[in-house]
Amino acid sequence: MDARRQSCLTGKQSIPTRDQGNSPDRISLHAPLLPVSPARLLATVLMATLLSVPTLLTAGEREQAFRMHSRLTGVPPTESVLQQMAAEIASGNPVAAAYIAMDDPAFYNVTIKSLAAPWTNEAMSPFVPLNDYTATVIGLVRDDADFRTVLYDNVLYEGDIGGLPPYSTGNNAHYEALENAGVPLADSLRRVSQSSRNGLPSQATAGVMTSRAAARAFFIDGTNRAMFRFTLMNHLCNDLEQVADVTLPVDRIRQDVSRSPGGDSRVFLNNCAGCHTGMDPMAQAFAYYDYEYDNNADLGELVYNTIGMTDPETGTRVQSKYLINATNFEHGYITRDDQWDNYWRTGDNRRLGWDDTLPGSGEGARSLGRELAHSDAFAQCKVRQVFEQVCLREPGDADDRNRLEAIVSRFRSSGYQLKRAYAESAAWCMGQ
Repeated sequence: MDARRQSCLTGKQSIPTRDQGNSPDRISLHAPLLPVSPARLLATVLMATLLSVPTLLTAGEREQAFRMHSRLTGVPPTESVLQQMAAEIASGNPVAAAYIAMDDPAFYNVTIKSLAAPWTNEAMSPFVPLNDYTATVIGLVRDDADFRTVLYDNVLYEGDIGGLPPYSTGNNAHYEALENAGVPLADSLRRVSQSSRNGLPSQATAGVMTSRAAARAFFIDGTNRAMFRFTLMNHLCNDLEQVADVTLPVDRIRQDVSRSPGGDSRVFLNNCAGCHTGMDPMAQAFAYYDYEYDNNADLGELVYNTIGMTDPETGTRVQSKYLINATNFEHGYITRDDQWDNYWRTGDNRRLGWDDTLPGSGEGARSLGRELAHSDAFAQCKVRQVFEQVCLREPGDADDRNRLEAIVSRFRSSGYQLKRAYAESAAWCMGQ
């Protein structure tokens, strides 16, 4: 019987070995291999399997819970919280685990504040004191409110603890004292009507756009275009260059925009007009607003020309800033009221997904805020901002992009609760 058949019958195997009696390059097939035990073979197979699966499956529930909590709050969980979260993850409900993590005060004091703080200043710095803008964002998230109302509701959140200076339209002392108190903001904010604090008519309030912090940053000096641009950047994740469209009518571009920059009209037609055709008709919504200060911007306040008020320079309710540099092109558009129109509902910027149930035009900041917040771009922007904050990266592949769309869908179906987007994003990234 040949050696190979004998090997099959006896269960013995042969492996190549160096034949010491010959050249070191020769291989002998005659040395027997001891039988491999079933337990050892199983262990080898399991090890190979574990090494081949994604990190999400190999990380234990405790490790996933720890990572989720740290990313949602910036602080590690207590042992009891870690066990609760791990149990939810083990049962197949990581979203519930995320909600447990979001009960930590740091979720509001650190994570949500860090999300909103860059929206409150032109430098887009997160290192700014708590203010009425960030406090209102925190309150809306805490209350699971429809987050779209952040741009158009008559809403403000203020401190609800003793010893604070009252809310003031002239300074930020109330919120700085609240932050310095070191209290959990989730337990220390109350919702009030904005008009009851800043004196605006209720129909002139527009969520955070008419907060003192936003007015100080974006209505100060200039021509109020900054309010439109930074709202677009912060809440629709698009800057003007990304939405420029030179195919739209130029009839609403104001007088301060030269039609021949440097003596070349092509610069206007192929560059300047692309941004201003959409921006100027919508920034007209802010025509009655200004931020006035007396040599100290920190102590200024938002002002609004109500019905019956007349600006001495314009002869209408429109703030004089809308006539700045009117001689640049005298035949340009003259702003006479706060009627706005969304020219982006046609052309390339239909991709922003405007709400067909809205008219696409209106009067004042509140109706413009609703137009912007009810776009597909707003929902996608909010979810992407949350995803990148929690996952510490941009969506990187098709799986990420598909998951992002699913989170956007659930953000909508939840009534635009931003906490839902946080929970879904944290669940997706808990093993990464």
